[in-house]
Amino acid sequence: MGLVSLREEVSWLRENFGASQQRACGLLAIAVSSCRYRSRRSDAGLREQLVELARLKPRWGYRRLHVLLDGRGTHVNHKRVFRVYREAGLTVRRKARKRLVREGSPRPALTAANQEWGMDFVQDVTARGRTIRVLSIADAFTRECLALPVDTSFASRRVTRVLDGIIAVRGVPQTIRCDNGPELTSRHFLAWCLERQIQLQHSEPGKPTQNGRLESFNGRLREECLNVSWFENLFAARRKIGAWQREYNEERPHSALGYLTPQEFAQQWYASSSWPDGSAQPDRRQGNPAGSLRSALTPVRLGAKTLCQENEGEEKAAL
Repeated sequence: MGLVSLREEVSWLRENFGASQQRACGLLAIAVSSCRYRSRRSDAGLREQLVELARLKPRWGYRRLHVLLDGRGTHVNHKRVFRVYREAGLTVRRKARKRLVREGSPRPALTAANQEWGMDFVQDVTARGRTIRVLSIADAFTRECLALPVDTSFASRRVTRVLDGIIAVRGVPQTIRCDNGPELTSRHFLAWCLERQIQLQHSEPGKPTQNGRLESFNGRLREECLNVSWFENLFAARRKIGAWQREYNEERPHSALGYLTPQEFAQQWYASSSWPDGSAQPDRRQGNPAGSLRSALTPVRLGAKTLCQENEGEEKAAL
């Protein structure tokens, strides 16, 4: 039993049997000083900071808020943060799901960037009831969000145009993992992958967990951006989703990366990825065999800027 429970038992004995505090403590083998002790420290300052951060990031748990507190210079034990977090009523409520356990074949471990990209679509509506679609593309190793273009519909040629923009900055991936949507099973898309020697891995119907890392990313996108944002029109959706993409890559701590941001993890991986002789690894992008991987890993912001310029051009054409 914990100290709190023992104190409650001492109070119950005193109220029901009229025992003295020393007698009750002796029966329960608890020190009288421990029973009488009352903490003098105040958690008001920590509570205010947690409430402030929770209002800014309502879907973040106490571990990510603890990382933000460390970034602000408030170094507190994570157990204390969790206690104050619960006392303040900031716990994120998640719906418990019943999961069917199946034994699947193990996937090969990823050891480098551009080994596998995940790709999928997310759907939402604007304030006027207009349906919009978001094409999410992420690197399965560094967890970087490579692109989040927003539009009312996506043809296969539009999908390949977005991928060409990412490849021009980052390089050609070895594998693309996606579902069986019509945009991703068309002849044009299959020919595009074959021409660039990209291995295409389609998930089995009814098994989205085969692309689990991107499905997890889509869950964060919907929970932290789509569900808490009000999109007046298509242009507002592009602006807000683009801002969330930059926050995800540059500011949001990722639990699978040791609570580093995807950009920080990619930069650390690049710094440690070199040949035994100390030279940088060659770039595996087509047409530039002697380049460096720095341009393929770090400029996620540049890729987002290119896509934003493309969206601005489409907006001007629409107007």
